[in-house]
Amino acid sequence: MAGRSANEAGVPSRDRDARSLTLPELQSTLATWSEPPFRATQIMEWLHRRRVTGWEAMTNLPRPLRQRLANRFTLRCLEPRVVQGSADTTRKFLWRLPDGAFVESVLIPANPALYGEASDRVTLCVSTQVGCAYGCRFCASGLGGWKRNLEPFEIVEQVLAAERWHAAQPAAGTATRLVTNLVIMGMGEPLANYDRLLRALRILNADWGGRIGARRITLSTCGLVPQIRRLATEPEQFGLAISLHGATDPVRERIMPVNRKYPLAQLIPACEAYIAGKGRIITLEYILIAGVNDGPDQAPPLADIARRLRAKINLIPYNRVDGLPWERPEPARQERFLAALEQRGARATLRREKGHDIDAACGQLRLRTGLETADEPSGNPS
Repeated sequence: MAGRSANEAGVPSRDRDARSLTLPELQSTLATWSEPPFRATQIMEWLHRRRVTGWEAMTNLPRPLRQRLANRFTLRCLEPRVVQGSADTTRKFLWRLPDGAFVESVLIPANPALYGEASDRVTLCVSTQVGCAYGCRFCASGLGGWKRNLEPFEIVEQVLAAERWHAAQPAAGTATRLVTNLVIMGMGEPLANYDRLLRALRILNADWGGRIGARRITLSTCGLVPQIRRLATEPEQFGLAISLHGATDPVRERIMPVNRKYPLAQLIPACEAYIAGKGRIITLEYILIAGVNDGPDQAPPLADIARRLRAKINLIPYNRVDGLPWERPEPARQERFLAALEQRGARATLRREKGHDIDAACGQLRLRTGLETADEPSGNPS
């Protein structure tokens, strides 16, 4: 965010979308226009509860105010270019952003085995960047390189757009809020877009915004140690998941270049700092890749890390990506790895994951459609 000027509403001048505003920022702007304070609450209701796509829909606002808002702030929406539906009702969205770039979200139905929570929830997996710069060898997100960070409204709008899509379906219910949980595990490295992401999550968490509880929001990271330590000092009780995928430095470095900069000797103490600051259990994400990290020699060090951090392990069978050499282990090998962890006192879950039939790994749909090469801008430094 350094070097970027701010407009009078306090948001970066390059992002003047109303969905990037907080309630106090909107109140401040309206006060300069001599508007009563309750107008800001009305506007937030239209944006985040009714999920409107234009200022003219805000029918309880005076027309001159609607025009003034339209002149000051944009209301840009994400366009669903592709929606894939899974046999288990998982849905994957390929969103076209206002500049023509593409990102993905995944709408995941209730699954009591995912993080041990109640089964009456619907989770949205959200992206934070166009592409990724961290080059994990097994991941589709970074195959096209990093393009840019998402702005706060583009993160918030993934939730609103998914809910608008759902509300338009014939079988949609009457609930005002579809998404109950967020996992920030889509395209990109979330903590590399730290300031914009935190702004978006605070909007989605706020009572005047998305009303999604902080404890129902989990951030994932490949292991950016300074940002993990910074997150530990934030007031919100966001959850943390570490994309570990290797319990020793040699294995992790083979598939995750970030481990060269932040090896396990730095990553694990940062996780301990987060736990001390939040008092929350973290999750260790561990994608099982055949012949790479699924051998019997890998279970003991993984169990040791989990016990040290008092963390839960989420084992995820690899989703195959076209153009990459990796494969998922056979089911029996997955089960043996799970049993070996449990025998060593580690808490672990094997995700018999949803969405394997819809390219549910991050970036797969974007790559397979080829839209990112046809429409996306070549880059946008940020």
